[in-house]
Amino acid sequence: MNIEFIDIQNFRKLKKCRIHISKKETVFVGANNSGKTTAMEALIKFLKKRKSFSTRDFTLSNWIEINKIGKKWINETDFSKQDLKISNWEEHLPSLDVWLKVEKNEIHYVSNLIPTLDWDGGLLGVRLRFEPNNIEELFKEYKSTYNNSKNIVGKKKIDLWPKDLWQFLDNKGNLNKLFSIKTYLLNPSLKDETQKLSDSSTTIDSDAFKGIIRVDIINAQRGFSDENSEAEESSNIKNLSNQLKGYYDKHLNQTENPTEDDIDALSSINKAKNLFDADINKSFKPSLKELEDLNYPGFGNPKIKLESKLNTVDSLNHSSAVRYELSSISKELSLPENYNGLGYQNLISMIFKLIAFRDAWMQVGKNYKSESKENSNNEFEPIHLVLIEEPEAHLHAQVQQVFIKKAYDVLRKNENLKENNHFTSQLVISTHSNHVAHEIDFTSLRYFKRVNGDKNPISTSSVENLSETFGKNDATTKFATRYLKTTHCDLFFADAVILVEGPVERMLIPHFIKHNYEKLNSCYVSILEIGGSHAQTLRPLIEQLGIVTLIITDLDSVFEKNKVQPDKLEKYKTNNDVLKSWIPEIDELDILLELPLTSKQHKNYPIQVAYQIPIKVDNKTEVYPYTFEDTLVMENKEVFKNLKDPKGLLKKMVNAALETDIKNSAKKMYEAITSVGTKKAEFALELLYMEDPNVLKVPKYINEGLEWLENELITKKDGLK
Repeated sequence: MNIEFIDIQNFRKLKKCRIHISKKETVFVGANNSGKTTAMEALIKFLKKRKSFSTRDFTLSNWIEINKIGKKWINETDFSKQDLKISNWEEHLPSLDVWLKVEKNEIHYVSNLIPTLDWDGGLLGVRLRFEPNNIEELFKEYKSTYNNSKNIVGKKKIDLWPKDLWQFLDNKGNLNKLFSIKTYLLNPSLKDETQKLSDSSTTIDSDAFKGIIRVDIINAQRGFSDENSEAEESSNIKNLSNQLKGYYDKHLNQTENPTEDDIDALSSINKAKNLFDADINKSFKPSLKELEDLNYPGFGNPKIKLESKLNTVDSLNHSSAVRYELSSISKELSLPENYNGLGYQNLISMIFKLIAFRDAWMQVGKNYKSESKENSNNEFEPIHLVLIEEPEAHLHAQVQQVFIKKAYDVLRKNENLKENNHFTSQLVISTHSNHVAHEIDFTSLRYFKRVNGDKNPISTSSVENLSETFGKNDATTKFATRYLKTTHCDLFFADAVILVEGPVERMLIPHFIKHNYEKLNSCYVSILEIGGSHAQTLRPLIEQLGIVTLIITDLDSVFEKNKVQPDKLEKYKTNNDVLKSWIPEIDELDILLELPLTSKQHKNYPIQVAYQIPIKVDNKTEVYPYTFEDTLVMENKEVFKNLKDPKGLLKKMVNAALETDIKNSAKKMYEAITSVGTKKAEFALELLYMEDPNVLKVPKYINEGLEWLENELITKKDGLK
């Protein structure tokens, strides 16, 4: 049995989304505030805490409609005409649909969830919805409170609480008093859509997933205040001593149901206790004698006797219970755990948490053995769902990779789990780290993207299942996977991405952005170096992510498949796959050179292409650059003419810039760029070593692209919050 997918509706940023859960690991990725944490909070609140909801847990735009319901209640004076059906609320209530895949031999686990008598295994859906306990009671309490306030205010222009239904539920704990989670069965035949419940739908009284799903959580704010932290976690989750103490008390305590193997240890503890008791009574004898001088203990009063309590659990309850040996030569050289690095403490703490989660699920330890004797029906839950928020907190990049590679294996390291398909461990992780994403099979990634609809001014999010992109085994998918593995996957977390042609653009464009585009510089832009012939291979991924993308590429002009210097009226074409088959899907060079800026943007996605355009030198002669390098030199000729002691390609470009004949100058630049053995990366490095590289003017075609990109991001500020 496993969780196949979940549907989250009307919960914070997630108005409506489906998230497929992998059988092993699922990783939530996306730009900042794209909804990853929202999805984790939904799982925690519906499956673990089942209480303490806030009005902020409703998608904000829904309160407009909910307040309309409240307004109708106030305006209608005839109770018989009040519409108190739950269907009026259904589209606005936070809910979580959990779809389980159940084998025939596992039906006994879900006997209380079987939707129809003829259901014989397969998908089974359950909806958990946060809704009014009783709409009529809610109506009466709200209207009574509202009218009382209105009568007190009278005709005075004073706003008293509550002015609307949101304010009423937001205050005095009314929301959690009048609302609760209710459970409904879903129709498996309608699994491909978000089902609407009828007014006659009945609820399940019991906790639907009790005995089916065990949920454990490692929160993001480890060691800090977190509303979803367990009480035992909030003290100090990073302290391994505390965790070891809790684990010992639960799984290893020798005083609980001792065996023959424990007798020697307990006997030694008892001897130590007796010796200590004798010693402290002897030591305190003078002090106790002074009390006798005060006639205490007097007649009828018991004498004072000191007795210690040596508890095996308490022996681990101090800051030095866990120590780290610093030398292989002498074991005496060691330090308490709080002297170790914060990242290392955090790594050990999280791994030990996973061990404790697994052993509690598998009921390892003496306490569980005694319970099983008393309760023969003490079964294991078939699904263990572990939620980890931002495991990268306080961890070095390499340690993040170590953790993510080992985490799932730790959860399965038990004899009952190794090859047992009856018990499923499903690990769900939300992260901002490209190092974590780098170590995961990309088919396990779920990409959260912001949605800014014209009808809905409030930003919401949707989720893309990347198993559909990376699950293919074609050459394009293989290349995209290999390429992203080498770039550490930061496009999964960026506000926008720039695909560039080569190393020169990769080095100089960040410089241009930093010094010329202040607003764009404040955004998280991922710059990926990928040749024009390969940028096309990322097309399925870029379009599925829907991420704002600028492609900076070259004309790659050819005539009968041979490279040529760009020119008009020569029937030249482009050999660039992006321009030919993606944007703008044109191969004639004459058309490309005259194409307006609006035609360089994709019709359906926020993607724009930027390539070389005609340059008028001295407002007279028009030349047509071939690549970024000759464009840069042509538009900054005076800067290049004055460079001192240039080397390599830069020297050739300076010499070309000194040519007085414009056409000849452009020709020499083209020849320098296309000559065998040209080292373009050195050209970029030489420019960065200039005394003042800020004097370089951004090439016009790149400026057009960066201005478009900046406008796309800044005019949609809601998407960047």
